[in-house]
Amino acid sequence: MKSPMRFRPLLFLALLCAMAAMIPAAAFAQVSVGVSVHIGPPALPAYEQPPCPEDGYIWTPGYWAWGPAGYYWVPGVWIAPPRVGFLWTPGYWGYGGGVYVWHPGYWGPHVGFYGGLNYGFGYFGVGFVGGEWHGGVFAYNTAVVNVNRTVVHNVYVNNTVIHNTTIVHNHYSFNGPGGVNARPTADEQRWSHELHVQRTPDQFHHQMAASHDLGQRFSENHGRPDHFAAERPMSVNARQERQQNRIDQGVRSGQMTSRETAHVENQEAAIHNEVRSDRAANGGHLTPQEHHQVEQQQNHESREIYRDKHNDSTDEHPRGGEHEGHGHQ
Repeated sequence: MKSPMRFRPLLFLALLCAMAAMIPAAAFAQVSVGVSVHIGPPALPAYEQPPCPEDGYIWTPGYWAWGPAGYYWVPGVWIAPPRVGFLWTPGYWGYGGGVYVWHPGYWGPHVGFYGGLNYGFGYFGVGFVGGEWHGGVFAYNTAVVNVNRTVVHNVYVNNTVIHNTTIVHNHYSFNGPGGVNARPTADEQRWSHELHVQRTPDQFHHQMAASHDLGQRFSENHGRPDHFAAERPMSVNARQERQQNRIDQGVRSGQMTSRETAHVENQEAAIHNEVRSDRAANGGHLTPQEHHQVEQQQNHESREIYRDKHNDSTDEHPRGGEHEGHGHQ
């Protein structure tokens, strides 16, 4: 009599094949599959694009990522590509078989399939029309992207890409039933087999910084993150600057009293001095443990700023009436 144990590998293989059959064909256009969850991502928010800060940087649109605390918004950001001639294919969520699967973005010679999602700013569902490589120089189509003209000079205007591209003005955040029903084109299928490079270290740290920022979590912002987009990747220094801006705005509006302001200012100064001391001791860098500790302190300060600006204690100021809103901070 044969032991049932011998048939388990075959049963496992059959189950894998059955699961693969339930995944939309669009999912196979990507080079790798990431996390999967049973909760769909929130709608894509509308936001303004900050100007490109450097020649050669390429726009990478914002997206909802998943972490231990649920979904959080990773701001759109301008990124230096890993090599000349490479373009960014955004990641996307795909729904099938009762789960939402994240398909990570990647760099490559062509823009591949990204679920047919309309991320805006040149990523209207198929390809990218916000710029193109001319030899070793990247030129920007200012009909659809925003650049700082004082530092970025390789620009052109091509309005026809707007009319020749089917743009669906919606906020769908995933591919599949209930979202965008799109499949990869023949070109996108072919380009999926090209040489690809995963996200750069700047992109990785940018997402990690967003994951630790309470204001980016859907459970806190309900679809309106504190920071929709950024010129440069999020970092400890950038977050310190944003929190200082929030304090300044609270003072101008009268939402924060002088006592509250002094308290959070002292905390901000202590964090700044700690970061400076840690970097001096480690060749200008923070260790992963130090970075995590600073993020925890910044999260605590962020909560205090929010509470101070939304409690009943206020000061009268000549420029009262300004209130903390959402968007670029």
